[in-house]
Amino acid sequence: MQPLQEATLLRIFVGENDRFEHKPMYEVIVTRARDAHLGGATVLRGPMGFGKSSQLHTTKILRLSENLPLVIEIVDSEEKINAFLPVLDSMMTGGLVTLEKVQVFPCGTQARRE
Repeated sequence: MQPLQEATLLRIFVGENDRFEHKPMYEVIVTRARDAHLGGATVLRGPMGFGKSSQLHTTKILRLSENLPLVIEIVDSEEKINAFLPVLDSMMTGGLVTLEKVQVFPCGTQARRE
């Protein structure tokens, strides 16, 4: 069994309609995270949510796909995540960013070879 590794989870909450330089915000964030050689990024689409404005966003039939919530999760070392925060700050005009200390369990045969 591989030992647990300390890491930081960066979680970014944006809306599906959020844009940066005419591109979807989530695509720009993931691309820049890859360019920064961060460990990996995943975009999760929420079927329902609300933010600071308390406006409800949902996939219900009458309000189909109305600016649904997205969560982008990125895990890497604290140093690399902290270095990426100014990049995020320069792009985002709203949304929410959280940081959590996590333990990473590298599993599978690929993890044992590294």
